[in-house]
This record gives sequence, C-alpha cells and structure tokens, in this order.
Amino acid sequence: MLGRYGQAMGARRSAQSSVLAARLAAQRLSGDHGSDVVEATRHLLAVQAQDPRGARLALRARTTGGHASAVDHALTHERSLVITSVNRGTLHLIASEDEPLLHALTTPQLRTASERRLGQEGVSAAVAARGISAIVKALGDDGPLTRTQIRAVLERERVPTAGQAMAHVLFRAAVDGLIVRGPMIAGEHAFALAAEWLGERPQIDRDRALAELARRYLAAHGPADERDLAKWAGLPLRDARAGLTAIATALSERPDGLVDLRRDELPPLPPPRLLGPFDPLLLGWLSRELVVDSAREVVTVNGIVKAIALVDGRAAGTWAMPGGHVELRLWGEHGRRTAVALAREADAVEAYLAVA
Repeated sequence: MLGRYGQAMGARRSAQSSVLAARLAAQRLSGDHGSDVVEATRHLLAVQAQDPRGARLALRARTTGGHASAVDHALTHERSLVITSVNRGTLHLIASEDEPLLHALTTPQLRTASERRLGQEGVSAAVAARGISAIVKALGDDGPLTRTQIRAVLERERVPTAGQAMAHVLFRAAVDGLIVRGPMIAGEHAFALAAEWLGERPQIDRDRALAELARRYLAAHGPADERDLAKWAGLPLRDARAGLTAIATALSERPDGLVDLRRDELPPLPPPRLLGPFDPLLLGWLSRELVVDSAREVVTVNGIVKAIALVDGRAAGTWAMPGGHVELRLWGEHGRRTAVALAREADAVEAYLAVA
C-alpha cells in the first residue's frame, strides 16, 4: 500500500514539475527572453501595474539588459505601451495595439461594480457623469493631465474627490473607454483621452476576440485550463471555455486536464532570479501553489503580492529595497552558487531601477 502511495506521490510531483517548467518557459523566465519591453509586454499580454516598479521589474526579468526608463519612453514618446483598467478591473500595462481587444472583452462586466463603488463613495450617477464630462473636456482642451490637475478639474465641478471617490470616477471613465494612463510627466503617470492618445478603437468581433485571447493567454501561461483563463482575465467561465474551444485544433491536451499550445522541447529551469511585486508568475492562474508554498507569507492579508527570490523555479524567499538597496529574506539554507547568483541579481535590479 505504502509503495503504491509513494509511486502515486512521485508521479504527481513529476507532473507538477512538468507543468512548472512549461509555465516558466511560457513566461519567458527560462529559454529566450524578449527583445525589448514592448515585445515582452505584448507576449505577456497584460502585466499588473498598480505597483509601477513591479510592472517594470516584470519586464526586466523577461528581457536582456536595458533600464526601467525604457518603459517610460515607450509610454511617453512611442505610445507603444499604455496603462489602463482591464482584467479584473486592475491597472495593467499592455501594448497599445492590444488595448481594443482587452477593453472589449474585460471591461463590460466591470460597470455594475463601478456604479456600486461610486455610490459607496457618495458619487451619484449624475455627478459621476458630470465629472467624467469635465475630465474629457479638460483633456481635450489641454492634453494629458496629472492626477493633481484632474483633482482640480473635479473640484471646480463640485464632484467629490475625498477618499476613493476620485479614483472611482477615473476608473469609470477608463471602463467607459474614454481615458487611459498615457505619458509620464515629471515622474507621474498622466491621463490622456483614449481616442487622441491611441486612436479610435476598431470594431471587435467577440467570438474571434475570445479565440485570440485564449491563444495569447496560453502563449504566456500554458499549460492552463478554462478556470485559469477566466480568473486571469476576469471573464465568465463560459467565455473562457468558448475561447479555448475555438482554438482546440491548435492545442495539446495533457493527462492532468490542462491544455497548452503545441511546443518544442522545454528549456531547463532558469537560474536564480529576483522577481518584483505582483509578478505575472504569481498572478496568471487560479492557484499559485506550484511556485509558492501556501504557508509562505508572499501574499499579505490586504492582497499585496511581495517580491520573491526564485530558486529552482520556486519561491525561496522575499526581498525589498529599503534605501534603494536589495535586502533578501530567504527561507532556508542555499549553496554558494545560489548566493552568488542572487547577489548578481540584486546588483542588476539596483542598476535597472537607478535614476538614469
């Protein structure tokens, strides 16, 4: 009996290791990296970005060389990247060309929650509409504006801005497709009119869009299943299932029920890496247990996802940057080779984020 149990547990661990290796490769943490921040973002499709430093560190781990300022350049001068509320209503860094797809599929279901939160902040539907109209007019007249400047616009219109009121007015304007976070101005991410900054959105065929979303999701997250896709994108399960069904002929089905795009031989696990807060590796699936032991304090009670040290493809500790210098908090003993690799990573992170 124990022998059969041991064999079953060994087979389960082997299957988990296979899934982990495939996901690390899909995430561009092993094998080939992206050529630049735009290509890496396009591959990941959407990088959670409520922590601006975390989004930039996600791209550092998936590109070769470079500096965080490349993201600012793409946002401000190339307009090739943009930050807006998609996927679960959270701020994400996305390639500008992917904004129509993600906006069409992931924002309609956010409107009910938006109305409820506005009401909780004391902003009626009529007042919110008045505030959004004022924002759109100001952006049209003056071009991109910072958060401080928009606050002044709303206060002139007697639209509440205290607490989270302004944040939810801005969120609703983004969900309605009117504004995006465009250029960096004096170190602050400014808001711009979506139509002026990105151009008019093309018409999206929903069935084709769901198929494209499923294909793009698996390219960066496979192997996965419909529940993983639904969780990541904030879609109803029926939509995730429809997208995967539409590309079924391009998929490889696994014994564990997961599906993936057909891939070549997998590269070896990546060397030790430092991944930033809210890294895509911890946000792309229903469960993160393949990477993080459930007992580890990587995700706080208020939903903050900490920066991690990745060793042998799994979380081996957390890290922070008090005073601009990396401080590691590893959970166990590691050999000299790992220590040297993590020290090199710490130097690389500090150089990447250093003021240019």
